[in-house]
Amino acid sequence: MSRSPKNRKNGERQIKYFDYTLLFIIIFLVGFGLVMLYSTSSYNSQLKFDDSAFYFKKQLSISLLGFFCMFVIARIDYHIWLKFSGLVFLGAAVLCTSVIFAGTNLNGSTRWLKIGPVTFQPSEAAKIAVILFLATVINRIPKKMGDFFTVVKVMVIVLPIVGIVAYSNLSTAIIILGIAICLIFVSSPKYLQFIIMAGVVVAVGAIFILLESYRAERLKIWLNPEAYEKGYQTLQGLYAIGSGGLFGKGLGESMQKLGFLPEAQNDMIFSIICEELGLFGAICVILLFLLLIWRFLVIANNAPDLFGALIAVGIMAHIAIQVILNIAVVTNSIPNTGVTLPFISYGGTSVVILLAEMGLALSVSRGIKLEKV
Repeated sequence: MSRSPKNRKNGERQIKYFDYTLLFIIIFLVGFGLVMLYSTSSYNSQLKFDDSAFYFKKQLSISLLGFFCMFVIARIDYHIWLKFSGLVFLGAAVLCTSVIFAGTNLNGSTRWLKIGPVTFQPSEAAKIAVILFLATVINRIPKKMGDFFTVVKVMVIVLPIVGIVAYSNLSTAIIILGIAICLIFVSSPKYLQFIIMAGVVVAVGAIFILLESYRAERLKIWLNPEAYEKGYQTLQGLYAIGSGGLFGKGLGESMQKLGFLPEAQNDMIFSIICEELGLFGAICVILLFLLLIWRFLVIANNAPDLFGALIAVGIMAHIAIQVILNIAVVTNSIPNTGVTLPFISYGGTSVVILLAEMGLALSVSRGIKLEKV
């Protein structure tokens, strides 16, 4: 946009604003993700389903559904979620609990629910539910957020769903907890209580990890992947990154996706981007996500009210945390968490929820007013 959005009340001198820059970035990211998904998954698709475009076609159809949801939500006044955020949060908690008792096992993990022909991952819906619910709660008590016990109470509200999700999907629980901490951080004027709470969360998280042997094993694999059979995927991902060089081998020319890197279209797709498009391509992808985060900052800074600003901040926190975790895992900077790369990795539920969040951000942007020149 040629003019910065301003949230000033100037009567007739104001015009409505819509963030077309954000919309363009979203469309470009999804389009790029589809191209990379086809390039990454075509070999595996041909072997498994005798159709090189199997994953591509599924992702394309679900992306179209996601765009439909995005445009519908973008047209709805975001203030309506003040009334329904509690129901959304409760529904997400019930669905996540259902996974524990009636979940479907796919690829060795029980994280999905199957209702008729539809299989989806409720923990993804929990992310947007937490954003809306916490934004509603904080919007009602903004002046009390400076009180330590109020902050604790707000965090305690979220902890049950974090625990439920963590039972079967620790990585998503970490993201949800990160979203909650970011929303509390931006709404609280006192940083000391945030630091204390963050320290408690880290300590509890460390204990939670050590309670299960397979989680502790991930730490050992991270420190020495060559010594463990389960470190194979990490090593192959690093080989892919290293072999890409500055400009890569070329789109579709990856060798690691030819059976060496299992399920490369999922959380390890960034390593194939590095192999095929090189360091240059990887930096371009990171810059795209930085542009996306910048637009959320613009929307949050100019939102008509606190509720809109908190929604934008929550979505920004979700995207930022997930991108950082995914790239850190692929580069072996942190232990493997199974976090996907937003808009690019294969995953139907993830794409729909992400595009629904983009619809919320666009809805908030529609409430911004531009000053006429």
